[in-house]
Amino acid sequence: MRLRVAGVVCLLLALPATGSSQNGRSAEDKILEFGTMVGVAGPFRGSANNIRGVNGAGAAWTLTEAGGELQTSGFLEIRVRGLVLVSTGLNPVPSFRAIVSCLTTDASGTVAATSTVVTDPFPATSTGDADLEALVDLPTPCIAPIVFVTNPAGTGWFSVTGR
Repeated sequence: MRLRVAGVVCLLLALPATGSSQNGRSAEDKILEFGTMVGVAGPFRGSANNIRGVNGAGAAWTLTEAGGELQTSGFLEIRVRGLVLVSTGLNPVPSFRAIVSCLTTDASGTVAATSTVVTDPFPATSTGDADLEALVDLPTPCIAPIVFVTNPAGTGWFSVTGR
């Protein structure tokens, strides 16, 4: 009996150690997982203090809740709740876009560029609720990714990963 148990333990230890998520992708495939975002405000409004070349919206935005993840395959999932203008408490646009910004390197390992990819628009409610599942074409490597939720044109961010 001990020999059989020891054999099973050895077999289990020999299997590759991969995590698995509920959607079938392994934990190693995850580049970024976030449970918070911050709305554009103060000095980040407009172009003066853009983040990696992405301008902030002109007006202040706030949100109640956000979360999502980015996979090495380019699968991007975002969920925002209550992403609205501070001044009115409403979202005046019918859709959002997402931007993923990565730093990438050249063949010598030198930081080569900031690469941004933009999703198609996705529907948003007047109360600022929206969900996105999209596949984006990420650069390889995608270092220090930042995820933005933007206006429908993709020219000004309403919320960004971080706190």
